[in-house]
Amino acid sequence: MIRFANTLLVAIALLIALPAALSQSAQGQTYTILHTFTNGPDGGAPMTGVTVDRGGNLYGTTTTPNSGSVFKLSTHNVLTTLYAFAGGNDGDMPDANVVFGPNGILYGTTEFGGEVGGLPCQAISNEFHGCGMAFTLRPPAEICRTASCPWQETIINRFFPVLDYGAAPGDGSLVFDQQGNIYGATIQGGRSGFGYGTVYELTYSNGGWTETVLYNFTDGQDGAYPNGVIFDSAGNLYGTTEGWFDAGTGEDRFGKVFQLVRSGSGWSENVLYAFQDGADGAAPEADLVMDQQGNLYGTTSNGGAGGAGTVFELSPSGGGWTFKLLYSFSSGCNGSLISEFPPGCGSQGSLIIDSAGNLYGTAVSTGANGLGSVFELTYPNWTYVPLHDFAGSDGQNPYGSLAFGPNGELYGTASAGGQDGFGVVFQITQ
Repeated sequence: MIRFANTLLVAIALLIALPAALSQSAQGQTYTILHTFTNGPDGGAPMTGVTVDRGGNLYGTTTTPNSGSVFKLSTHNVLTTLYAFAGGNDGDMPDANVVFGPNGILYGTTEFGGEVGGLPCQAISNEFHGCGMAFTLRPPAEICRTASCPWQETIINRFFPVLDYGAAPGDGSLVFDQQGNIYGATIQGGRSGFGYGTVYELTYSNGGWTETVLYNFTDGQDGAYPNGVIFDSAGNLYGTTEGWFDAGTGEDRFGKVFQLVRSGSGWSENVLYAFQDGADGAAPEADLVMDQQGNLYGTTSNGGAGGAGTVFELSPSGGGWTFKLLYSFSSGCNGSLISEFPPGCGSQGSLIIDSAGNLYGTAVSTGANGLGSVFELTYPNWTYVPLHDFAGSDGQNPYGSLAFGPNGELYGTASAGGQDGFGVVFQITQ
């Protein structure tokens, strides 16, 4: 998701809660607000979804006030701020889900922040106001005897847009291979700092982490501004590029779906699909998800028959890939005050899939009230089921992905709305 931080902060301050919505939809789903953000010590404007641990506790991030935070919401709906970013050398603006690594530690990224050689990154990278960080969070080493015990942050990588390194890790969540190496994407950097994003690997050795750029995007036929990546069983990587800012050739205005495969000592890219900004959609802004048969599912934030994005499937077939449109969101982009370029109305969080093959997701500014929705697409006919349409006082503009709870319930966040206008954490049970 490419946006400007200052615009985000101003827009959030202007959000006003709208009239209350029903807590139960016509289909029998029960919507419950678990926490309403106040923009105080608990933070505000969550732009990501949540991660659920084995005990059913939720972990997520906020982007306000100041430079954002990482929080834990217990099964008793008690919110604890695990870490509040200072906006300098510790990072600024966590814009992707925090995830648990193989060692049980929380990992995440911040899109901005950091210093290199004593110089603030914004002095070098004016467009995004920082280079970004990859970090871990651990519980305090000693028993906590106070009401608030911040977790210990460790910076494992400082992104810096020179010498072909990536910068500004965006929305995509980190993923791990079987050896514990970390993979992700940046929306800036590469090509000696003037590129259009990278896919990178972080490897651990001798007590530290080393960044290796696997692929540099050129804003040509290969795409520009990648989101996160996922693995298949063979170790290939898959992802999407947002691909909107090509003011020169216009070769990649609408985004791509790509595959990275190992090639000798490096990686090579295969473009699986190029969006045309027609019925197929445009500007994918989320990670893909893969089913057990190797089919890929994703979303676009723009385009489609309704102009508000699409849900699509890519299936391997005869050595190539076949595109199938599953759903096109209706227009209704009147609810989001958060400035985007492009102004995406549709889904900007990754889909999730259940054991029956049904897909679940969020859309930013669609639904009955134009303030966002939670939806299900049922397999195999891909029937659209509205699980919740936001109305303002119950939240609005959900940018993040959903997560399954221990009993199949759905958890997520809305970036705005709620009683104080700074978003909510919610649960949907069926």
